[in-house]
Amino acid sequence: MTAWHGRQRIWLTGATSGIGRALAERLLAQGHRVALSARSESALDELAGGRDDALPLPLDVSDRAAVRRAGERLAGAFGGLDLVILNAGTCEYLDARDFDLDLVERVFAPNLFGALHCVDAALPLLRRARAEGGRPLLAATSSASAYLPLPRAAAYGASKAALSHFMESLRLDLHAEGIDISLIHPGFVETPLTARNDFPMPMRITAPAAADAILTGLARRRLDIHFPRRLTLPIRLLGILPPGLRHRLGLRLTRAAAGQGAPEPRP
Repeated sequence: MTAWHGRQRIWLTGATSGIGRALAERLLAQGHRVALSARSESALDELAGGRDDALPLPLDVSDRAAVRRAGERLAGAFGGLDLVILNAGTCEYLDARDFDLDLVERVFAPNLFGALHCVDAALPLLRRARAEGGRPLLAATSSASAYLPLPRAAAYGASKAALSHFMESLRLDLHAEGIDISLIHPGFVETPLTARNDFPMPMRITAPAAADAILTGLARRRLDIHFPRRLTLPIRLLGILPPGLRHRLGLRLTRAAAGQGAPEPRP
């Protein structure tokens, strides 16, 4: 993280699993002060290991009041925040033949509204760091699926696309205040969430490799950190195709995912 000099005050959500855990381990190894948030208090305590520079902050990001209380605790412990990485999220796939609105709400709760709850809590602390002469950075983990509609990804992809749009708009509004925003759009990464996927995941990378790509991008203050590029660049290009071409491509992907023609309706 060569763009920062000295010890940074960092808040990381989704810290105990997958990409989040790999990020936490690297940030702590670099000597930063890191507030670690996830739902499991025991997992956070194990990750922090009693270190003075690690602050376990158990939290369900979808609980707005709890997030505000966490912000108050962060203010007391750190004063300001130099870097915030909003990484908490979930993934479920929607079967349109058995439309499940509860599933959609479960996905949007942490992926979009949970992230926005954290933005609400973090902004005063980022502004405090700016007033101290720093150049704070707010980062959020979206997904490469935000670039292109994909089969069964209506809930997950839409939650991530909404997050990306919100953060890009917020980036414009915060520019004059000297607060930067980076968006993270990973492809397939080996995590407990992707281990549940029932389809091929091309060019999948490890969580430590993803963490390295993220920290490199954050150090360079990239607006869009996406990886592995041999996968995400084509997805980005496909996302700007005319709607008719995107539709035909989506139908081909749907048939491929089903293993044969159009899926049979459920009885």
